[in-house]
Amino acid sequence: MTSTAQLLIRDKFETCLGVIRQASLQILPLLRIRVAEGKDPQWFFQQLEMARQGMGSWAAVARRLNLNDAEISQFTLSLRHLQQLVPQYERGQEVSDNQLIAALRFISFLELVRSKQPLLNYSTDVNDADERVNNTARRQIRAIELMLRGIINSAWVNQTQMVSQLTAQFGTDKVRGWLKNSERGDILSGMRFSELAQLLVDKKEFACHYATLYQSTSQLSLFIDQRKTLQTFLDDVRVLRNALMENRSLSSAQAALLDNYYDEISDAIQKACDEGRKKVNPRVLLSCDEAELEDYMDRAYRLYEATGRDTGEIKDSIERVDKADSGKKRDVADTASVALWAMVGVGVIGMVIFVLTIVNDMNKQQDPPAPEIATTVQAAEQAPEKVSPRDKLANMGITWDEFNLRSAIERGDSPVIRLFMQGGMSWKASFAEPALAADNDDALTTLLQYRSQMDEVRPCRRMINTMTQAMKDGQSLTAKRQEFLKAFCSKPGTVRRQKEDLERAVQRQAVAKKQYAEAKAQGRQPEPVKSDEVDIQRAVYKAIR
Repeated sequence: MTSTAQLLIRDKFETCLGVIRQASLQILPLLRIRVAEGKDPQWFFQQLEMARQGMGSWAAVARRLNLNDAEISQFTLSLRHLQQLVPQYERGQEVSDNQLIAALRFISFLELVRSKQPLLNYSTDVNDADERVNNTARRQIRAIELMLRGIINSAWVNQTQMVSQLTAQFGTDKVRGWLKNSERGDILSGMRFSELAQLLVDKKEFACHYATLYQSTSQLSLFIDQRKTLQTFLDDVRVLRNALMENRSLSSAQAALLDNYYDEISDAIQKACDEGRKKVNPRVLLSCDEAELEDYMDRAYRLYEATGRDTGEIKDSIERVDKADSGKKRDVADTASVALWAMVGVGVIGMVIFVLTIVNDMNKQQDPPAPEIATTVQAAEQAPEKVSPRDKLANMGITWDEFNLRSAIERGDSPVIRLFMQGGMSWKASFAEPALAADNDDALTTLLQYRSQMDEVRPCRRMINTMTQAMKDGQSLTAKRQEFLKAFCSKPGTVRRQKEDLERAVQRQAVAKKQYAEAKAQGRQPEPVKSDEVDIQRAVYKAIR
Protein backbone atom coordinates (compact mmCIF):
# COMPACT_ATOMS: atom_id res chain seq x y z
CA MET A 1 0.00 0.00 0.00
CA THR A 2 1.42 3.36 -1.04
CA SER A 3 1.85 5.84 1.80
CA THR A 4 0.46 9.37 1.75
CA ALA A 5 4.02 10.76 1.84
CA GLN A 6 5.00 8.73 -1.22
CA LEU A 7 1.90 9.92 -3.07
CA LEU A 8 2.83 13.53 -2.34
CA ILE A 9 6.44 13.01 -3.48
CA ARG A 10 5.30 11.25 -6.65
CA ASP A 11 2.75 13.95 -7.47
CA LYS A 12 5.31 16.72 -7.05
CA PHE A 13 7.91 14.81 -9.07
CA GLU A 14 5.51 14.28 -11.96
CA THR A 15 4.71 18.00 -11.86
CA CYS A 16 8.47 18.70 -12.12
CA LEU A 17 8.74 16.43 -15.17
CA GLY A 18 5.88 18.33 -16.79
CA VAL A 19 7.71 21.63 -16.18
CA ILE A 20 10.90 20.22 -17.72
CA ARG A 21 9.06 18.99 -20.84
CA GLN A 22 7.46 22.40 -21.41
CA ALA A 23 10.78 24.19 -20.88
CA SER A 24 12.52 21.91 -23.39
CA LEU A 25 9.98 22.87 -26.07
CA GLN A 26 11.08 26.53 -25.75
CA ILE A 27 14.81 26.04 -25.15
CA LEU A 28 15.64 23.57 -27.94
CA PRO A 29 14.31 25.72 -30.86
CA LEU A 30 16.68 28.51 -29.71
CA LEU A 31 19.49 25.96 -30.21
CA ARG A 32 18.30 24.99 -33.73
CA ILE A 33 16.70 21.74 -32.57
CA ARG A 34 13.11 21.25 -33.78
CA VAL A 35 10.94 18.96 -31.64
CA ALA A 36 7.23 18.17 -31.57
CA GLU A 37 6.89 17.22 -27.90
CA GLY A 38 8.95 17.16 -24.73
CA LYS A 39 10.00 13.87 -23.18
CA ASP A 40 11.99 12.64 -20.17
CA PRO A 41 15.23 14.22 -18.78
CA GLN A 42 17.45 11.69 -20.58
CA TRP A 43 15.92 12.69 -23.94
CA PHE A 44 16.35 16.40 -23.11
CA PHE A 45 20.03 15.86 -22.31
CA GLN A 46 20.55 13.98 -25.59
CA GLN A 47 18.97 16.87 -27.50
CA LEU A 48 21.27 19.37 -25.78
CA GLU A 49 24.25 17.20 -26.75
CA MET A 50 23.06 17.32 -30.37
CA ALA A 51 22.79 21.11 -30.11
CA ARG A 52 26.35 21.31 -28.76
CA GLN A 53 27.66 19.20 -31.66
CA GLY A 54 25.74 21.25 -34.20
CA MET A 55 26.86 24.62 -32.79
CA GLY A 56 30.44 23.51 -32.13
CA SER A 57 30.74 23.93 -28.35
CA TRP A 58 28.94 24.46 -25.07
CA ALA A 59 30.16 28.07 -25.21
CA ALA A 60 28.04 28.59 -28.33
CA VAL A 61 25.04 27.05 -26.56
CA ALA A 62 25.66 29.33 -23.57
CA ARG A 63 25.70 32.43 -25.79
CA ARG A 64 22.30 31.53 -27.26
CA LEU A 65 20.89 31.26 -23.73
CA ASN A 66 22.78 34.33 -22.43
CA LEU A 67 24.62 32.23 -19.86
CA ASN A 68 28.25 32.45 -18.78
CA ASP A 69 30.63 29.48 -18.59
CA ALA A 70 29.87 28.70 -14.94
CA GLU A 71 26.10 28.90 -15.47
CA ILE A 72 26.01 26.60 -18.53
CA SER A 73 28.23 24.15 -16.66
CA GLN A 74 25.87 24.10 -13.64
CA PHE A 75 22.85 23.79 -15.94
CA THR A 76 24.18 20.80 -17.87
CA LEU A 77 25.62 19.08 -14.77
CA SER A 78 22.29 19.29 -12.94
CA LEU A 79 20.46 17.82 -15.96
CA ARG A 80 23.10 15.10 -16.34
CA HIS A 81 22.67 14.16 -12.69
CA LEU A 82 18.87 14.10 -13.00
CA GLN A 83 18.88 11.90 -16.08
CA GLN A 84 21.28 9.50 -14.35
CA LEU A 85 18.89 9.18 -11.40
CA VAL A 86 15.83 8.98 -13.65
CA PRO A 87 16.86 7.45 -17.01
CA GLN A 88 13.22 6.61 -17.74
CA TYR A 89 10.04 7.18 -15.77
CA GLU A 90 6.70 5.44 -16.04
CA ARG A 91 3.77 7.25 -14.49
CA GLY A 92 2.91 5.88 -11.05
CA GLN A 93 6.29 4.29 -10.20
CA GLU A 94 8.06 4.82 -6.85
CA VAL A 95 9.98 8.09 -6.46
CA SER A 96 12.85 8.65 -3.99
CA ASP A 97 13.66 11.84 -2.11
CA ASN A 98 16.90 12.14 -4.09
CA GLN A 99 15.04 11.97 -7.41
CA LEU A 100 12.69 14.75 -6.30
CA ILE A 101 15.57 16.92 -5.06
CA ALA A 102 17.47 16.45 -8.33
CA ALA A 103 14.35 17.45 -10.30
CA LEU A 104 13.77 20.54 -8.15
CA ARG A 105 17.43 21.56 -8.44
CA PHE A 106 17.21 21.38 -12.23
CA ILE A 107 14.02 23.47 -12.23
CA SER A 108 15.85 26.12 -10.20
CA PHE A 109 18.41 26.27 -13.03
CA LEU A 110 15.57 26.46 -15.58
CA GLU A 111 14.40 29.54 -13.67
CA LEU A 112 17.88 31.02 -14.03
CA VAL A 113 17.89 30.36 -17.79
CA ARG A 114 14.47 31.99 -18.14
CA SER A 115 15.65 35.08 -16.24
CA LYS A 116 18.68 35.38 -18.57
CA GLN A 117 16.93 34.80 -21.92
CA PRO A 118 13.91 37.13 -22.55
CA LEU A 119 12.56 34.85 -25.31
CA LEU A 120 11.72 32.17 -22.73
CA ASN A 121 8.45 32.37 -20.77
CA TYR A 122 7.72 28.84 -19.59
CA SER A 123 6.17 28.31 -16.16
CA THR A 124 8.14 26.61 -13.36
CA ASP A 125 5.39 26.50 -10.74
CA VAL A 126 5.26 23.16 -8.95
CA ASN A 127 2.47 24.18 -6.56
CA ASP A 128 0.56 27.25 -5.42
CA ALA A 129 2.85 29.70 -3.59
CA ASP A 130 1.62 32.32 -1.11
CA GLU A 131 2.95 34.39 1.76
CA ARG A 132 2.73 31.40 4.11
CA VAL A 133 5.34 29.64 1.99
CA ASN A 134 7.79 32.51 2.46
CA ASN A 135 7.05 32.62 6.18
CA THR A 136 7.90 28.91 6.40
CA ALA A 137 11.05 29.53 4.36
CA ARG A 138 12.20 32.20 6.82
CA ARG A 139 11.63 29.79 9.71
CA GLN A 140 13.59 27.06 7.94
CA ILE A 141 16.49 29.40 7.10
CA ARG A 142 16.58 30.54 10.75
CA ALA A 143 16.48 26.98 12.04
CA ILE A 144 19.26 25.82 9.68
CA GLU A 145 21.54 28.72 10.69
CA LEU A 146 20.95 28.20 14.41
CA MET A 147 21.49 24.44 13.99
CA LEU A 148 24.87 25.11 12.39
CA ARG A 149 25.84 27.50 15.16
CA GLY A 150 24.77 25.00 17.82
CA ILE A 151 26.67 21.98 16.53
CA ILE A 152 29.78 24.05 15.72
CA ASN A 153 29.76 25.61 19.19
CA SER A 154 29.45 22.13 20.72
CA ALA A 155 32.71 21.12 19.05
CA TRP A 156 34.68 23.66 21.11
CA VAL A 157 35.33 23.96 24.82
CA ASN A 158 34.72 27.69 24.94
CA GLN A 159 34.65 30.86 22.85
CA THR A 160 38.27 31.68 23.64
CA GLN A 161 39.51 28.43 22.11
CA MET A 162 37.21 28.89 19.11
CA VAL A 163 38.37 32.47 18.48
CA SER A 164 41.98 31.33 18.68
CA GLN A 165 41.35 28.56 16.14
CA LEU A 166 39.38 30.85 13.81
CA THR A 167 42.19 33.40 13.91
CA ALA A 168 44.65 30.70 12.86
CA GLN A 169 42.35 29.60 10.01
CA PHE A 170 40.99 32.87 8.67
CA GLY A 171 43.33 35.60 9.89
CA THR A 172 43.12 38.41 12.42
CA ASP A 173 41.33 40.93 10.21
CA LYS A 174 38.49 38.53 9.39
CA VAL A 175 38.03 37.52 13.04
CA ARG A 176 38.07 41.16 14.13
CA GLY A 177 35.22 41.86 11.69
CA TRP A 178 33.18 38.90 12.97
CA LEU A 179 33.59 40.01 16.58
CA LYS A 180 32.49 43.52 15.62
CA ASN A 181 29.27 42.25 14.02
CA SER A 182 28.50 39.43 16.48
CA GLU A 183 26.24 39.14 19.47
CA ARG A 184 28.05 39.18 22.79
CA GLY A 185 29.80 35.87 23.48
CA ASP A 186 28.92 34.28 20.13
CA ILE A 187 31.40 35.01 17.33
CA LEU A 188 29.48 32.71 14.96
CA SER A 189 26.58 35.18 14.93
CA GLY A 190 28.84 37.72 13.20
CA MET A 191 29.60 35.45 10.24
CA ARG A 192 27.97 35.32 6.85
CA PHE A 193 26.06 32.11 6.21
CA SER A 194 28.71 30.85 3.77
CA GLU A 195 31.47 31.39 6.35
CA LEU A 196 29.45 29.56 9.01
CA ALA A 197 28.72 26.64 6.67
CA GLN A 198 32.39 26.48 5.63
CA LEU A 199 33.34 25.65 9.23
CA LEU A 200 31.09 22.60 9.05
CA VAL A 201 31.92 21.18 5.60
CA ASP A 202 35.66 21.85 5.53
CA LYS A 203 37.22 18.43 4.92
CA LYS A 204 39.42 18.50 8.02
CA GLU A 205 36.81 20.03 10.35
CA PHE A 206 34.08 17.66 9.16
CA ALA A 207 36.26 14.59 9.65
CA CYS A 208 37.35 15.70 13.15
CA HIS A 209 34.07 16.95 14.59
CA TYR A 210 30.94 16.19 12.55
CA ALA A 211 31.31 13.03 10.45
CA THR A 212 30.10 10.76 13.26
CA LEU A 213 26.96 12.91 13.66
CA TYR A 214 25.86 12.15 10.10
CA GLN A 215 26.97 8.52 9.88
CA SER A 216 23.78 7.35 11.58
CA THR A 217 21.40 8.86 9.01
CA SER A 218 20.31 7.64 5.60
CA GLN A 219 19.85 11.25 4.46
CA LEU A 220 22.39 13.33 2.53
CA SER A 221 22.89 10.63 -0.10
CA LEU A 222 22.26 12.64 -3.28
CA PHE A 223 25.97 12.28 -3.98
CA ILE A 224 28.28 9.44 -2.89
CA ASP A 225 29.94 11.56 -0.17
CA GLN A 226 27.71 12.83 2.66
CA ARG A 227 29.99 15.82 3.25
CA LYS A 228 29.83 16.80 -0.44
CA THR A 229 26.04 16.48 -0.42
CA LEU A 230 25.80 18.66 2.68
CA GLN A 231 28.15 21.20 1.09
CA THR A 232 25.98 21.37 -2.05
CA PHE A 233 22.75 21.74 -0.09
CA LEU A 234 24.14 24.50 2.14
CA ASP A 235 25.47 26.39 -0.88
CA ASP A 236 21.98 26.29 -2.42
CA VAL A 237 20.53 27.44 0.93
CA ARG A 238 22.95 30.40 0.80
CA VAL A 239 21.44 31.48 -2.53
CA LEU A 240 17.89 31.14 -1.21
CA ARG A 241 18.83 33.06 1.94
CA ASN A 242 20.19 35.90 -0.22
CA ALA A 243 16.80 36.15 -1.93
CA LEU A 244 15.03 36.49 1.42
CA MET A 245 17.55 39.10 2.61
CA GLU A 246 16.78 41.09 -0.54
CA ASN A 247 13.03 40.85 0.19
CA ARG A 248 12.39 38.66 -2.86
CA SER A 249 9.77 35.94 -2.60
CA LEU A 250 10.90 32.40 -3.29
CA SER A 251 9.35 30.61 -6.23
CA SER A 252 7.27 27.51 -5.51
CA ALA A 253 10.15 25.34 -6.79
CA GLN A 254 12.66 27.11 -4.54
CA ALA A 255 10.35 26.77 -1.53
CA ALA A 256 9.87 23.06 -2.23
CA LEU A 257 13.62 22.62 -2.60
CA LEU A 258 14.29 24.39 0.71
CA ASP A 259 11.65 22.22 2.36
CA ASN A 260 13.53 19.09 1.25
CA TYR A 261 16.91 20.55 2.20
CA TYR A 262 15.66 21.33 5.71
CA ASP A 263 14.56 17.73 6.24
CA GLU A 264 17.86 16.37 4.91
CA ILE A 265 20.04 18.69 7.02
CA SER A 266 18.05 18.45 10.26
CA ASP A 267 17.38 14.69 10.33
CA ALA A 268 20.70 13.61 11.89
CA ILE A 269 20.72 16.54 14.33
CA GLN A 270 17.17 15.80 15.49
CA LYS A 271 18.06 12.15 15.98
CA ALA A 272 21.13 13.09 18.04
CA CYS A 273 18.98 15.43 20.15
CA ASP A 274 16.31 12.77 20.75
CA GLU A 275 19.03 10.33 21.84
CA GLY A 276 20.64 12.91 24.17
CA ARG A 277 23.86 13.21 22.15
CA LYS A 278 23.26 16.86 21.16
CA LYS A 279 21.44 19.73 22.83
CA VAL A 280 20.45 21.38 19.55
CA ASN A 281 16.77 20.67 18.88
CA PRO A 282 15.69 21.43 15.27
CA ARG A 283 12.03 20.83 16.10
CA VAL A 284 12.09 23.59 18.73
CA LEU A 285 14.06 25.96 16.48
CA LEU A 286 11.55 25.57 13.66
CA SER A 287 8.52 26.16 15.87
CA CYS A 288 9.62 29.59 17.10
CA ASP A 289 7.01 32.30 17.67
CA GLU A 290 6.64 35.37 15.46
CA ALA A 291 8.59 37.60 17.85
CA GLU A 292 11.62 35.28 17.76
CA LEU A 293 11.41 35.05 13.97
CA GLU A 294 11.24 38.83 13.57
CA ASP A 295 14.17 39.30 15.97
CA TYR A 296 16.26 36.87 13.89
CA MET A 297 15.28 38.58 10.62
CA ASP A 298 16.13 42.03 12.04
CA ARG A 299 19.59 40.83 13.08
CA ALA A 300 20.10 39.09 9.75
CA TYR A 301 19.13 42.24 7.83
CA ARG A 302 21.57 44.33 9.87
CA LEU A 303 24.40 41.88 9.23
CA TYR A 304 23.49 41.80 5.54
CA GLU A 305 23.67 45.61 5.37
CA ALA A 306 27.02 45.59 7.19
CA THR A 307 28.69 42.84 5.13
CA GLY A 308 26.86 42.94 1.78
CA ARG A 309 25.50 40.11 -0.35
CA ASP A 310 26.79 36.66 0.59
CA THR A 311 28.58 35.71 -2.63
CA GLY A 312 31.09 33.35 -1.01
CA GLU A 313 30.71 29.92 -2.58
CA ILE A 314 31.07 27.18 0.03
CA LYS A 315 34.20 25.22 -0.86
CA ASP A 316 35.76 21.89 0.08
CA SER A 317 38.37 23.42 2.37
CA ILE A 318 39.00 26.60 4.30
CA GLU A 319 41.50 28.79 2.52
CA ARG A 320 44.10 29.56 5.17
CA VAL A 321 44.23 33.32 4.68
CA ASP A 322 47.21 33.90 6.95
CA LYS A 323 49.33 31.46 4.97
CA ALA A 324 48.53 33.18 1.72
CA ASP A 325 49.03 36.60 3.29
CA SER A 326 52.28 35.54 4.90
CA GLY A 327 53.55 34.43 1.49
CA LYS A 328 52.67 37.82 0.06
CA LYS A 329 54.22 39.59 3.03
CA ARG A 330 57.38 37.58 2.64
CA ASP A 331 57.51 38.54 -1.04
CA VAL A 332 57.06 42.17 -0.08
CA ALA A 333 59.62 41.78 2.69
CA ASP A 334 62.13 40.17 0.34
CA THR A 335 61.63 42.93 -2.22
CA ALA A 336 61.94 45.63 0.44
CA SER A 337 65.00 43.94 1.88
CA VAL A 338 66.71 43.74 -1.51
CA ALA A 339 65.84 47.36 -2.23
CA LEU A 340 67.09 48.48 1.20
CA TRP A 341 70.40 46.67 0.91
CA ALA A 342 70.82 47.92 -2.64
CA MET A 343 70.38 51.47 -1.41
CA VAL A 344 72.83 50.85 1.43
CA GLY A 345 75.32 49.36 -1.02
CA VAL A 346 75.04 52.31 -3.37
CA GLY A 347 75.47 54.65 -0.42
CA VAL A 348 78.58 52.83 0.79
CA ILE A 349 80.10 52.78 -2.68
CA GLY A 350 79.33 56.48 -3.08
CA MET A 351 80.94 57.28 0.23
CA VAL A 352 84.01 55.23 -0.62
CA ILE A 353 84.35 56.95 -4.01
CA PHE A 354 83.87 60.33 -2.33
CA VAL A 355 86.54 59.52 0.26
CA LEU A 356 88.95 58.21 -2.37
CA THR A 357 88.42 61.37 -4.43
CA ILE A 358 89.29 63.53 -1.43
CA VAL A 359 92.29 61.33 -0.70
CA ASN A 360 93.45 61.64 -4.28
CA ASP A 361 93.17 65.42 -4.14
CA MET A 362 95.00 65.56 -0.83
CA ASN A 363 97.75 63.31 -2.16
CA LYS A 364 98.70 66.11 -4.47
CA GLN A 365 99.38 68.31 -1.48
CA GLN A 366 100.17 66.05 1.47
CA ASP A 367 99.98 62.53 2.77
CA PRO A 368 96.40 61.70 4.02
CA PRO A 369 95.73 60.41 7.53
CA ALA A 370 95.04 56.76 6.65
CA PRO A 371 93.31 55.94 9.98
CA GLU A 372 90.58 58.51 9.23
CA ILE A 373 89.84 56.86 5.86
CA ALA A 374 89.68 53.42 7.49
CA THR A 375 87.37 54.76 10.22
CA THR A 376 85.05 56.38 7.65
CA VAL A 377 84.81 53.25 5.53
CA GLN A 378 84.28 51.07 8.59
CA ALA A 379 81.50 53.34 9.83
CA ALA A 380 79.86 53.21 6.42
CA GLU A 381 80.02 49.42 6.38
CA GLN A 382 78.47 49.25 9.84
CA ALA A 383 75.59 51.63 9.02
CA PRO A 384 73.02 48.90 8.37
CA GLU A 385 73.55 47.58 11.91
CA LYS A 386 71.73 50.64 13.26
CA VAL A 387 68.35 49.59 11.82
CA SER A 388 66.08 48.84 14.80
CA PRO A 389 63.78 45.77 15.00
CA ARG A 390 60.75 48.06 14.67
CA ASP A 391 62.23 49.65 11.54
CA LYS A 392 62.93 46.20 10.09
CA LEU A 393 59.29 45.25 10.65
CA ALA A 394 58.16 48.49 9.04
CA ASN A 395 60.38 47.80 6.04
CA MET A 396 58.66 44.42 5.76
CA GLY A 397 55.26 46.12 5.71
CA ILE A 398 54.34 44.92 9.24
CA THR A 399 53.02 47.51 11.68
CA TRP A 400 53.93 47.53 15.36
CA ASP A 401 50.69 45.94 16.52
CA GLU A 402 49.71 43.16 18.94
CA PHE A 403 47.44 41.62 16.32
CA ASN A 404 50.37 41.26 13.92
CA LEU A 405 52.39 39.54 16.64
CA ARG A 406 49.53 37.09 17.21
CA SER A 407 49.27 36.44 13.47
CA ALA A 408 53.01 35.74 13.29
CA ILE A 409 52.73 33.27 16.20
CA GLU A 410 49.72 31.54 14.63
CA ARG A 411 51.48 31.01 11.31
CA GLY A 412 54.78 30.08 12.99
CA ASP A 413 56.79 32.98 11.55
CA SER A 414 59.68 32.90 14.06
CA PRO A 415 61.83 35.64 12.37
CA VAL A 416 58.95 38.11 12.69
CA ILE A 417 58.22 36.96 16.25
CA ARG A 418 61.88 37.53 17.17
CA LEU A 419 61.80 41.08 15.75
CA PHE A 420 58.73 41.86 17.87
CA MET A 421 60.45 40.43 20.95
CA GLN A 422 63.71 42.28 20.25
CA GLY A 423 61.68 45.48 19.84
CA GLY A 424 60.24 45.01 23.34
CA MET A 425 56.69 43.87 22.52
CA SER A 426 54.96 42.14 25.45
CA TRP A 427 52.91 38.99 24.87
CA LYS A 428 50.39 36.76 26.59
CA ALA A 429 50.50 33.01 27.12
CA SER A 430 47.12 32.70 25.37
CA PHE A 431 48.78 33.92 22.14
CA ALA A 432 50.75 30.65 22.03
CA GLU A 433 47.73 28.31 22.01
CA PRO A 434 47.59 27.84 18.20
CA ALA A 435 51.34 27.21 18.07
CA LEU A 436 51.07 24.75 20.96
CA ALA A 437 48.22 22.92 19.22
CA ALA A 438 50.32 22.72 16.03
CA ASP A 439 53.50 21.93 18.03
CA ASN A 440 55.35 24.68 16.16
CA ASP A 441 58.75 24.29 17.79
CA ASP A 442 60.55 27.35 16.34
CA ALA A 443 57.82 29.83 17.26
CA LEU A 444 57.42 28.41 20.77
CA THR A 445 61.18 28.34 21.39
CA THR A 446 61.42 32.00 20.39
CA LEU A 447 58.63 32.97 22.79
CA LEU A 448 60.22 31.06 25.66
CA GLN A 449 63.50 32.87 25.04
CA TYR A 450 61.62 36.08 25.85
CA ARG A 451 59.48 34.69 28.67
CA SER A 452 60.18 37.76 30.80
CA GLN A 453 58.05 39.79 28.37
CA MET A 454 54.99 37.60 28.95
CA ASP A 455 52.66 39.87 30.94
CA GLU A 456 49.38 37.91 31.14
CA VAL A 457 48.00 37.98 34.69
CA ARG A 458 47.33 34.49 36.11
CA PRO A 459 47.54 32.51 32.87
CA CYS A 460 47.77 29.09 34.50
CA ARG A 461 44.12 28.22 35.10
CA ARG A 462 43.21 28.83 31.46
CA MET A 463 46.41 27.19 30.19
CA ILE A 464 45.90 24.03 32.26
CA ASN A 465 42.21 23.80 31.31
CA THR A 466 43.04 24.16 27.60
CA MET A 467 45.77 21.52 27.74
CA THR A 468 43.70 19.03 29.74
CA GLN A 469 40.83 19.38 27.28
CA ALA A 470 43.24 18.84 24.38
CA MET A 471 44.45 15.65 26.08
CA LYS A 472 40.85 14.49 26.56
CA ASP A 473 40.39 15.03 22.82
CA GLY A 474 43.27 12.63 22.14
CA GLN A 475 46.21 15.03 21.89
CA SER A 476 49.40 14.48 23.86
CA LEU A 477 51.19 16.62 26.42
CA THR A 478 54.06 17.51 24.13
CA ALA A 479 57.51 18.56 25.30
CA LYS A 480 56.75 22.20 24.47
CA ARG A 481 53.46 22.11 26.38
CA GLN A 482 55.35 20.75 29.37
CA GLU A 483 57.96 23.46 28.97
CA PHE A 484 55.26 26.18 28.93
CA LEU A 485 53.63 24.72 32.04
CA LYS A 486 57.00 24.60 33.80
CA ALA A 487 57.84 28.16 32.74
CA PHE A 488 54.61 29.83 33.86
CA CYS A 489 52.79 27.49 36.27
CA SER A 490 55.45 26.34 38.75
CA LYS A 491 54.51 28.71 41.57
CA PRO A 492 53.75 26.94 44.89
CA GLY A 493 50.09 27.98 44.88
CA THR A 494 49.49 26.60 41.39
CA VAL A 495 51.31 23.35 42.18
CA ARG A 496 49.23 22.95 45.35
CA ARG A 497 45.94 23.47 43.49
CA GLN A 498 46.95 20.98 40.82
CA LYS A 499 47.85 18.42 43.50
CA GLU A 500 44.38 18.88 45.00
CA ASP A 501 42.77 18.43 41.55
CA LEU A 502 44.75 15.20 41.13
CA GLU A 503 43.67 13.92 44.56
CA ARG A 504 40.01 14.65 43.79
CA ALA A 505 40.32 12.84 40.44
CA VAL A 506 41.80 9.80 42.25
CA GLN A 507 38.91 9.87 44.75
CA ARG A 508 36.32 10.06 41.95
CA GLN A 509 37.99 7.12 40.23
CA ALA A 510 37.93 5.08 43.45
CA VAL A 511 34.19 5.77 43.90
CA ALA A 512 33.54 4.82 40.27
CA LYS A 513 35.42 1.54 40.72
CA LYS A 514 33.41 0.76 43.84
CA GLN A 515 30.13 1.45 42.05
CA TYR A 516 31.29 -0.68 39.14
CA ALA A 517 32.04 -3.61 41.43
CA GLU A 518 28.68 -3.26 43.25
CA ALA A 519 26.72 -3.10 39.98
CA LYS A 520 28.50 -6.16 38.65
CA ALA A 521 27.84 -8.08 41.87
CA GLN A 522 24.13 -7.23 41.65
CA GLY A 523 23.94 -8.35 38.03
CA ARG A 524 23.33 -4.82 36.68
CA GLN A 525 25.10 -3.32 33.68
CA PRO A 526 27.95 -1.29 35.24
CA GLU A 527 29.11 2.07 34.01
CA PRO A 528 32.68 1.81 32.63
CA VAL A 529 35.38 3.39 34.77
CA LYS A 530 37.28 6.15 33.05
CA SER A 531 40.94 6.34 33.96
CA ASP A 532 42.02 9.08 31.58
CA GLU A 533 41.11 11.95 33.96
CA VAL A 534 43.55 10.73 36.61
CA ASP A 535 46.26 10.16 34.01
CA ILE A 536 45.78 13.66 32.60
CA GLN A 537 45.80 15.40 35.99
CA ARG A 538 48.87 13.40 37.03
CA ALA A 539 50.74 14.33 33.83
CA VAL A 540 50.04 18.03 34.37
CA TYR A 541 51.06 17.83 38.03
CA LYS A 542 54.29 16.06 37.09
CA ALA A 543 55.07 18.78 34.53
CA ILE A 544 54.74 21.72 36.94
CA ARG A 545 56.00 20.44 40.28
